[in-house]
Parts: sequence; C-alpha cells; structure tokens
Amino acid sequence: MASALKKLPFFVVLMGLGSLIMMIPAIYGWATSDFVGMRVFFYGTILFGTLTLLVGLATAGYEPPNLARSQLLTLVAAFTVLPLMFAVPFAEATSNTSYADAWFEMVSSFTTTGATLFDTPGLISSTLHLWRAAVGWVGGFLVWVVAIALFAPMNLGGFEVRSLGGYGQQNQTSIAQIGKVADSSERLNRYAVDFAPIYFGLTVVLWVILIVLGETPSVAVIHAMSTISTSGISPIGGTYFSSAGFWGEVAIVVFFVFAISRLTFSRGFVGETENPLWKDPEVVVAGILIFLATTLLFVRHFVGSIDEASSDIADAARALWGSFFTVVSFLTTTGFESKYWDAATDWSGLQTPGLLLMGLALIGGGVATTAGGVKLLRVYALFRHSEREMDRLLHPSSVGGGGKDARRIRRQGAYISWIFFMLFAISIATVMLLLSLAGIQFERGMVLAVAALSTTGPLATIAAESPIDYAGLPVAARAILGAAMVLGRLETLALIALFNPDFWRK
Repeated sequence: MASALKKLPFFVVLMGLGSLIMMIPAIYGWATSDFVGMRVFFYGTILFGTLTLLVGLATAGYEPPNLARSQLLTLVAAFTVLPLMFAVPFAEATSNTSYADAWFEMVSSFTTTGATLFDTPGLISSTLHLWRAAVGWVGGFLVWVVAIALFAPMNLGGFEVRSLGGYGQQNQTSIAQIGKVADSSERLNRYAVDFAPIYFGLTVVLWVILIVLGETPSVAVIHAMSTISTSGISPIGGTYFSSAGFWGEVAIVVFFVFAISRLTFSRGFVGETENPLWKDPEVVVAGILIFLATTLLFVRHFVGSIDEASSDIADAARALWGSFFTVVSFLTTTGFESKYWDAATDWSGLQTPGLLLMGLALIGGGVATTAGGVKLLRVYALFRHSEREMDRLLHPSSVGGGGKDARRIRRQGAYISWIFFMLFAISIATVMLLLSLAGIQFERGMVLAVAALSTTGPLATIAAESPIDYAGLPVAARAILGAAMVLGRLETLALIALFNPDFWRK
C-alpha cells in the first residue's frame, strides 16, 4: 500500500485524502440524525473517491522531469483546485447557497483563513460547520508537511532567512543533504507519516480538555481543529460564546504555542536541536510583542478607567486577560476573540484600536507553522540588522560577532526579509486596488486585504470600525479575496521561485 502511494503524484494523494475526510461529516450527520448532510458527504466520498482512483490509475508511475518544480506546482494546484472539489458537497447540503459562495467558504477554510459567509449561528447545520473545520484542519496539516518536506530544502517559507544559498535553491546545509538522498515525493510521504500522530494527538488532547471544561463535544472538536490549524472556525461565533469559559481559553492559549515556533513539534527534523525553546528567536520575538501589545492595551484602558472613575480589580483582571488572549490569538493568525475582550471596553469606556490587531496579524506566527503573516523569524532578522546598524553608527570600526549564523541573519537574512516585506506590501496595495475597482471603500478594502493575505479572516469583524459582513460583499470582491487567501497561504516568494531558471532547465 505504501509503495503504491509513493508512485502516485502528490496531488492525487491529496484528492484521495480530501475524499476520505468527507466521511467525517457523513458519520457526524448519521450520529445527529442529519440525514441530508450524511447522504451528501457519503455520496461525495464515493464520487470523488472513484474520480481519484481513475486519475491515480492514469498517472501511476509518472515521473516529472523536475520533482521540486512539480511538487511546488502541485501545491499551487492544491490550494486552487481542491476547494472546487470541497465546495460540491457543501453547496449540495444547503438549499440557499450558490456554488460560488461554497467555493469561497472552502478556499477560506483550506487556507486556514476562517473568513465565512455564515457568521450567524444557525444559518447552516453543525454538520457543515464540522466540514469547514475539517477542511481547515487538513489544510493546516498540509502546511506542516510541505514546509518541512518542500520549503525547507528549497529555502522558502522563511527558511531562506538562515540559508547559505538563495531562495528557491538547495544549499549545502543538512537540509540539502536530505534532498540529495531522497526526492521530494519521498520526503512528503515520510514527513506526513511522522507528523500525522503529532497533529492528530494534539487535536484530540485539546478536544478532550475542552469537553472536560464544559464545552459540548461538537463545538469542542471544531474549536480544537481550529486552534491547531489557526483557522479560527467556530459554529457559535468563536470562543466568546464558548461554554468552557475562562479555563477553556487558558487551554487554547497553551496550544497557540505550536503556531509560534516549529521547534515545538518538529525539533530534530531540520537540524535545529541545539537551543532550548525559550531561546528560539521566534519565541523571544513573540514574547516581546505579546508583552508590549498587552501592556499597551491594558495601560490605555487603565487610563480610561480613571476618567470613568472605575477601579474595580476584578474588572481590571478581566480586561488584562481579554487583551492577552486576543493579542496571542491574532498574532498566531487564529482570530479568536476572548470572552473578556469587551470587558476592557466596559471597564474604561474606550474602544480598542483594531489597527493593533491588524499589525499583529501581519507579523504572524512562526516559520513552518500553520500561522500566516510575514513570520516572526523575518521580523527578528530585520531587528538584528537594525540593531547592528545602530551599533555601527556609534562604533564604525566595531565587529558584530555572534558567529556565522548571526552574521548570516543580519546580512543575507535581513536582505531577503526586506524583499519579502516589500512584496507583501505590494500585494496588499494590489488587492486593495482590485477591491476598490469592485466597489469596496478604502478603509474596508485595507482590512479585507490584510485579513486575506495574513489568513486571519476574523479581522474583518473585530478590527474594522464597524464589522464587515463577507456575505454582503460583491461576488467579484469575494473572488479577489479568495485569490488573495491562496497567495497569502503560499507566500509570494514561493510563487516567484517558480520563475527560477534552474527549475526549468533539464
């Protein structure tokens, strides 16, 4: 069985996995007497399973001339074509949803963005909410596997910051040595097998914890999937309405760490085992950002509470926790809003600035995690470069020190990070321009562009001055946002790497 899978193109394997996970909502629909949903997803498994079998038979044993290029093209196809397949049962299971709306919903879920047209609880069945979460969960797992198996050897997705070579090229590090021994298909299969128990186990553990804390099993499993995949999908409008309460948010915050640093789950896979977790640059940068943002919000509301003549300690504690949880949630591009987020507003009478949450989402989480955004390692590289330049202003003849790794991050790492920042800014401007042509106002277009490219869909509801309803957007605007979500998930450098001449030489 394993040898047969190795002979299949990676896209065919993804099609088979997508067909298989349709049994999750089918079984849930049977258990909850949602027989319409059960039949639709069961028939979807049969239909697309048969299609996968036919495509697999037609392409078995096919060996592309350039495996790295082929797998990168396969990844692009996965985020553009598979949502078309996922949208079929979703559209069939709802009587008032067009296929275009279902496609937008599936693109948003598979890219772990979490933007939804059905933000009001009860608009669709719990079976369909579970399907959204399952698609996002699989999308997050795909990001885990592809980041280590494909992006790491090619110096993409943030790995280029510490690379000796240029982006899109293999270097002489230990990662490249793996690439010389095993091709990309073998690496994808091997890392998928290695990561599957970790990914599944983390989800089950959080699911059980949320159930113990009082959450209903169906909501708990969706929130567990959404936390691990950072999709922010919820059938009840987020953790704000969760029955698990404060301790449920504490449990979710603990699992956010897997979206901050890849060392929490992939230590030893890419040769980075020498430093403890608390010395990882991404963890350090995340800790500083969380502390500064939470402190800024708390102090702002504390000053407002003085003007409002309110100094209740319990209100202050709720405001502090609400700020902390929401800051961590948006930094990891999950987008969950704390149950106590409004407590800060009630305490001080001041509105919370959404621009801060947009900035956190833009920065994003760690390299090779399910989080989107620019990535913490790139921010760290630019910070170290700025720090060195300040030292040179005071001491022009000084030696930076720190070893080869530090010097590489300050030079080549900062250079490529700055290029990515510029590309990301250009992408935001382009998406905003296209949205304006589709009839979206400037402020709303900026929020929507950042939400799509950082894969943080809930930004539109929380960060905007007034909540933006995705269902009220024109069809053209939703199509633009769908393409932006794919671009944000794949990253601009990965697409540019397809134009690398080395990819197309025989």
